[in-house]
Amino acid sequence: MVEKPYANGQWTLARFRSFIMSALRGAKWPAKYQALRDAYIKTGVNPATGRMCKLHKCKQCGNLFPQKDMAVDHIEPVVPIDGFDCEGFLGYNWDQVLRRLYVETEGLQALCKPCHKLKTADEKKLRQINKKSKSQ
Repeated sequence: MVEKPYANGQWTLARFRSFIMSALRGAKWPAKYQALRDAYIKTGVNPATGRMCKLHKCKQCGNLFPQKDMAVDHIEPVVPIDGFDCEGFLGYNWDQVLRRLYVETEGLQALCKPCHKLKTADEKKLRQINKKSKSQ
């Protein structure tokens, strides 16, 4: 049986850590919005609705997308591919997490949601491979 010491016995350590990371990612960090503004190219027509919208350029594929179809991505992932250097409270060194999460605009890029999804999946696969090789 998995230990659930958080949220009155409802959450595991992993779920609690995920909750904290989600709350931190939801903070309104100004550099994130600046990275999206920097990706703005022109006003044009949203192909899905036919309405006028601001079009932003995806750093990965180079295509133009409405703002709602864009994501701001950390160039260096918040959770490193090889994991964090040392473990502290809840298994993370939170100083490292915060430094990697709240980077300046130069550490961020605007990607369309499909490109962001692919990049995130690739990083996750690399983390899994790295975790397996460390445990062997």
